[in-house]
Amino acid sequence: MNKSLAFSYGVISYLIFFLSFLYAIGFVGNLVVPKSIDSGAEGPFVVSLVINIILLFIFALQHSVMARPAFKLWWTRYVPEPIERSTYVLLSSLALILLFWLWQPMTGVIWSVENRAGTMILNILFWAGWIFALLSTFMINHFDLFGLRQTYLLLKDREYTSVEFTTPGLYRYIRHPIMTGFIIAFWATPHMTTGHLLFAVVTTLYIVVAVQFEERDLIRSFGDTYKDYRRQVSMLFPLKTKKRG
Repeated sequence: MNKSLAFSYGVISYLIFFLSFLYAIGFVGNLVVPKSIDSGAEGPFVVSLVINIILLFIFALQHSVMARPAFKLWWTRYVPEPIERSTYVLLSSLALILLFWLWQPMTGVIWSVENRAGTMILNILFWAGWIFALLSTFMINHFDLFGLRQTYLLLKDREYTSVEFTTPGLYRYIRHPIMTGFIIAFWATPHMTTGHLLFAVVTTLYIVVAVQFEERDLIRSFGDTYKDYRRQVSMLFPLKTKKRG
């Protein structure tokens, strides 16, 4: 494998991810971006509902199936291991971009908060959710999570070693703070439309289901260490009183 080419591929994949992440903020929050969750002409309700569910299903399927160890084992027969994670990140980003592009607005109002203080609180929670999710990635290993570390080590002729299981910062209180941040960001809005509600409900259900599969993989990888962690720390919100030292 050409090491410089692999690293360039990793950088491009990362940049596409980061731009799609920034676009997602505008998409969900109806901010700045040309196409947001509520923008555009509204079509027939049933057609819009079916299209949006299909788009969410495509993202969920790709995001979960490609993350499973069995798929990775098969996938790396064709995709070199150093760029496997970058490829996963790239395809996840493209699935998200597809959702942005084809999303059908459903603008029926579920709730609309007109109170100034209530609007401000919800907007603060919206931004806090995104920041919470992004910061949580840096508390473990952001660049390994998104494939850059793997291609950089290849470029430098250094052997890749898996990131050790640690519970820094927010991970002492919540097992999946990245997902917690997303849930907060998706639900915190002063103006909830039917389409936004559909997006929030489906993505939340997906997160709850997906983390169950992820935790099975983590138990296979880390055994009793992860089982002990799971007993002591809540999954998405800090509901348990016992904290890890």
